[in-house]
Amino acid sequence: MRDLTLEIKPLEGFGEILFGFTTERVTTLLGEAEDVDNIEDDDVFNTVILNYWEKGIAVFFEGMEKSVVSCFETDNPEATLYGRKVFDMSEGEVIELMAGKGFKIAETEIDKETGEKRISYDDAMIDFFYEDGALIAVNWGVLVNEKGEIEEMPSA
Repeated sequence: MRDLTLEIKPLEGFGEILFGFTTERVTTLLGEAEDVDNIEDDDVFNTVILNYWEKGIAVFFEGMEKSVVSCFETDNPEATLYGRKVFDMSEGEVIELMAGKGFKIAETEIDKETGEKRISYDDAMIDFFYEDGALIAVNWGVLVNEKGEIEEMPSA
């Protein structure tokens, strides 16, 4: 197992792991997961999540014919986004950074029960989750069809 570069790459991957990689390729880079979740959705779609709790990384796999990386989630404080430690940035700084890369906020939602805030960018397929003003997780991905192929992003 090698150390992963903790670089969030919207629409591309996470460090050396790219969207479309197989489970075998990911476990070669990260080692065996500490926990595996398998979510079946009416026998139509299957999602497998490899959780690396100590690394603060979850890797999601989708596709019926071939299961490939479709999404990541991290709460690792060392994660970077465009060269900056994203968990050290304020909400305003993240919004400014994303705007500077040409991405627009699609939705902002606050969970009435928990107070957790989500800022979503559909054009980058990335969500930022905040609690009490602090970033607690980043989730980003791509669309994968049942054959395990990455779908093209619809143009705005």
